[in-house]
Amino acid sequence: MNTIKRITLLFFAASLCTACFEDLDDNPVTSTDIKDFVYKGMNYAYLYKENKPDLANNRFSNDSDYASYLNGFESPESLFENLIYDRQNVDRFSWITNDYIALEESFNGIRKSTGLEFDFYFEPGSTTNVFGIIKLVLNNSPAENQNLQRGQIFTAVDGVALTENNINSLFSGDTYTLNLANYNDNNTPDEDSDDTIEATSETVTLNKVAFTENPVYKTEILEVNNQNVGYLMYNGFTADFNNQLNNAFATLQSNNVQNLVLDLRYNPGGSVNTATLLGSMITGQFNGETFAKLIYNDDLQSSNTEYRFTDSFDGNSINSLNLQKVYILTTNASASASEMVINSLKAYSQIEVVQIGVETRGKSQASITIYDSPDFKRSGANPLHTYAMQPLVAKTVNKLDVSVPNEGLTPDIILKETPNNYGILGNANEPLLAAALQHILENGRYVQPRINNFNKLNTKVDYQPFENGMYID
Repeated sequence: MNTIKRITLLFFAASLCTACFEDLDDNPVTSTDIKDFVYKGMNYAYLYKENKPDLANNRFSNDSDYASYLNGFESPESLFENLIYDRQNVDRFSWITNDYIALEESFNGIRKSTGLEFDFYFEPGSTTNVFGIIKLVLNNSPAENQNLQRGQIFTAVDGVALTENNINSLFSGDTYTLNLANYNDNNTPDEDSDDTIEATSETVTLNKVAFTENPVYKTEILEVNNQNVGYLMYNGFTADFNNQLNNAFATLQSNNVQNLVLDLRYNPGGSVNTATLLGSMITGQFNGETFAKLIYNDDLQSSNTEYRFTDSFDGNSINSLNLQKVYILTTNASASASEMVINSLKAYSQIEVVQIGVETRGKSQASITIYDSPDFKRSGANPLHTYAMQPLVAKTVNKLDVSVPNEGLTPDIILKETPNNYGILGNANEPLLAAALQHILENGRYVQPRINNFNKLNTKVDYQPFENGMYID
């Protein structure tokens, strides 16, 4: 078989040499057709192509050899997974979907949701009993309409007690009922060994609806030592809401904030371009300089790209704060584009980044949606199926060529959210925000509080496939 030609039009305006792989079937789409698309797309764009011998340009000697290889896989998904490099340690984030319509909606902030996000823990002293806690109530959602609050806990769903293994199934339907409970610290707030979870008779029933989330969650102006401190909670780098993000910075700018606390604790990532805009809004003094770089596989080196700080987008002037210091709140849910902002700003000595919380997710790679079309773009996609891939195609580095480590970014001030300290977001007494305000008030001095060792589960409910993703617009 002929070698696949290298074609390097910027942002994958590519036309893969179809002579390299003859169409296997001109009849209605088959599993083999989709596997053919999967292989071609991964061979062209995958970041770790050089690490996978099966993706080598000279892997197959003829069409028959290639067809036999494809037929050796039960499904497009199994072929895709076989082409992933070191799933456990390196590429934890590439994925494939059979419904790119839902994928596109998710990138636009549209999803089916009640508007709640949860954390789950084992009850104090137990390795079997589980309780959930509401960590976020989205604005204008069914959950907000039910007056649910961050920090409320529950021990059962639809009357079924939570366990480590049944959480996802209990939340799989479009309607569910939370059986609420109380957290009793027995008047020893600094200890968790004698804390108890007490069930109540109170229930709340919620229905999932098609919901568009505005990621600009909350903007507050706080006065600390006669100076204005801005607080912004931002929950996703969604390009459709760039104007709302810029408007939030207009509010911060008009209040002459001298410090900014940027809350990215639940921000799983999103648009690389939006991350660049956010960096430009925080600063302003680096216009035209390098924000971040994207590095592609060896076949696509001419597509390597620099994103630069800017003072405008889509004809709009950016509302920049020109700050010399920014506080950023993080958890393990802070990923990809969130980490990109931190990593990119840290490359500049003219601005100090103070990270507060726990280690971030650890993802420095960007992805792109690959469709079954001649140039892998949405236009011309095969109308007979809705498969698409979201593989990692580039790694991101800052202007010093430093990437985010796999273990995530380590905070300057380590502070966990625990069930007995889920404060009100944006309130000066909320522990992570309070730590930033103390750091400002004490001019860099901070007293580390005792951290309780609650046993947290890694379970996620209503997981969105694009979460922890950084995608190229």
